[in-house]
Amino acid sequence: MSDSWYSAAQPWLVPALSAALALVVALIGARIGLAVLRRIVPRRPLAAPFISAGATPATALAALVAVGSVLHGAPDALPGISTLRHLGTVAMIGAATVLAMRLAAAIESAVVLRFPLNVGDNLQARRIQTQTRVLARTLASVIGVVGLSFALLTFPQVRSVGAGLLASAGVAGLAVGLAAKPVLGNLLAGLQIAFTQPIRLDDVVIVEGEWGRIEEIGRAFVVVAIWDQRRLVVPLQYFIEKPFQNWTRHSSEILGTVMLWVDYGAPLEALRAELRRVCEAAPEWDRRLCLLQVTDANERAMQLRALVSAVDASRAWDLRCRVREALIAFLRERYPESLPRLRAELESTAAG
Repeated sequence: MSDSWYSAAQPWLVPALSAALALVVALIGARIGLAVLRRIVPRRPLAAPFISAGATPATALAALVAVGSVLHGAPDALPGISTLRHLGTVAMIGAATVLAMRLAAAIESAVVLRFPLNVGDNLQARRIQTQTRVLARTLASVIGVVGLSFALLTFPQVRSVGAGLLASAGVAGLAVGLAAKPVLGNLLAGLQIAFTQPIRLDDVVIVEGEWGRIEEIGRAFVVVAIWDQRRLVVPLQYFIEKPFQNWTRHSSEILGTVMLWVDYGAPLEALRAELRRVCEAAPEWDRRLCLLQVTDANERAMQLRALVSAVDASRAWDLRCRVREALIAFLRERYPESLPRLRAELESTAAG
């Protein structure tokens, strides 16, 4: 038995040693190449995401290519050589697909480094990040589908089945189209959002009556971070098909309003001076607008609107709360009689 095993394994001795040597050389070369690239990273920080994302699949691909070249150069008469070549081809396609998908995803990380959101006016950064995120994820999905298709086409059985089904492609295509309608709809909606940009990352929106920020734009849905730390998950098609409010469509600057009901005797000029004083002292105010107007009146009181401005919605919210608290405290301390009151007249009638 040992002689038969030796006789069966002897033809594989040279190809196996050659494959092992090629594998070692490929791994050493990949390690040296990555070391050289990592030395370049400090001078080119935008390359860091690509090196980090592609290091492992690139090393695997180099090893598979080295071993595959040995297998394809081996004699065709070796037992099991065709199966190993096929498996090696499928593995190379898989490694190349993973490498391409990771590099596509690294584009998003590089753009985040190049255009950060933590700046005063981040409109351009939000626009570019939104486009890049949607397009990069769409590209990664397409690469995955293409890679899987190439891997399947290496099997002769799959090719023959595909040719046999070609005659019934109309009915099958209709069924698949109906089943994949939500997926394709979200894919097309994602592309439309990337180019037309009704929403962008970090946009302040009101969706389904909820106030929040666009936190994530995925392949099939958008995550809206609600102000109370809840998350609203909305399909991509929603932002194409239904109306919603976008408070930062053209700029992150925004106006905030504070509504107060006061008595008709309230001192308007004193309130305007107090509003100006509060805004001047508030770090959230961007010094663009600070205005107090009477916007409504009824038989009991008049409504005042304080209009203030801030560089973004978050600061506008804090400024509105600050102004509201300050004006109410001012009225309560200086002019308590100016707070809304209910007037009534009592009449007494003499007993007959």
